[in-house]
This record gives sequence, C-alpha cells and structure tokens, in this order.
Amino acid sequence: MRKSGTLNNMNELPKSVEVRLGCQGRLVIPAALRRSLGFEAGDALIARESEGRLVLEKQETIKRRLKARFSQVPRDRSLADELIAERHEEAKREAAE
Repeated sequence: MRKSGTLNNMNELPKSVEVRLGCQGRLVIPAALRRSLGFEAGDALIARESEGRLVLEKQETIKRRLKARFSQVPRDRSLADELIAERHEEAKREAAE
C-alpha cells in the first residue's frame, strides 16, 4: 500500500491510497479507510460499477439512501402499480402497430 498526500494527524486519511489487486481479484481495504466507512470484518458489501469506478457499499447504506429518495412519495401511492400500468399501456401500443 502506498500513500499519496501527507497526514497531519494519525487518524486522518490521506487524499488517496494506492492498493494492489491480489490473487483471485482480492483487494485489501486499508484499516483507516475501513474504520472511516464503518466497515467491519464479516460485513457483506454490495459492489457495483459507476462511471468507470468501483463502488462498495453496505446494504444498510443503500437502503437508507433509497428510503430518503422515496420518502416524499405518499403512502397511498403505489409506484409498482404505476409501473405495471405503464407497461400494459406500452404493450397495447406495440400490439396495435
């Protein structure tokens, strides 16, 4: 692991840290970064690609983000029902062509 930038305090993270991909694609997340992100041994992380970047997140983080995004949707509104209705209308238009 090679560090970029300087540390003013031992608890402070450098702006970037170089890590190397190991055997079988294994990656070690530096301890300071794990602590900063609240990652602990045994945590299940969701990995996804976003704009050429690797993003690792806990399921709880994703759930919180989605709940916040949809918190303004009234409880009596079903987005699933609206999506199904849209798909039915689209299928009808395609069948009519």
